[in-house]
Amino acid sequence: MKFEETHLSGSFIVDVDCMKDDRGWFARTYCKDEFKQIGFNKEWVQLNHSYTKKKGAVRGMHFQKFPFMEIKLVRCIAGKITDAIIDLREGSSTFLQYYQIELSAENKKMIYIPHGFAHGFQCLTNDCELLYHHSEYYKPGYEDGIRHNDPILTIDWKIDITDISERDLKHPLLDNSFRGLKTK
Repeated sequence: MKFEETHLSGSFIVDVDCMKDDRGWFARTYCKDEFKQIGFNKEWVQLNHSYTKKKGAVRGMHFQKFPFMEIKLVRCIAGKITDAIIDLREGSSTFLQYYQIELSAENKKMIYIPHGFAHGFQCLTNDCELLYHHSEYYKPGYEDGIRHNDPILTIDWKIDITDISERDLKHPLLDNSFRGLKTK
């Protein structure tokens, strides 16, 4: 695996090395020793799989609050998406900046998202499937979100939005009183 840090400290693009032969390919998508290189010493306690059927659909921008903040590792295993992460860490030098990457079944890239970030994505094709590794269990009452079209963030969704949940539409807009998420 190859780790490339994004401009948002602590977040990484993860490229897998595929071993190919006449049968197809094989790739390791996680190795505890290799992830230690980027400071990940926890364990994945939950693995989720999502399916989104409609091109243009947006899911996000989601996060969990302290003390149940989670680290995520996200991979697209069918279709193609634009994945977006936002640094919400109080006092971070990249506070409220976002990063986007195209993840697809074809490019096999993953994104490692540290705690204190919001996460979401937009489907660029129909029938997208994602796998999410989580370092914390889902905790109702500690989940939250930010509106996908918040004018403070100006996220550049690549295509017209065709579908979004009622829940995601109700996430609040940021205002000048938002100082970030406490991570400790």
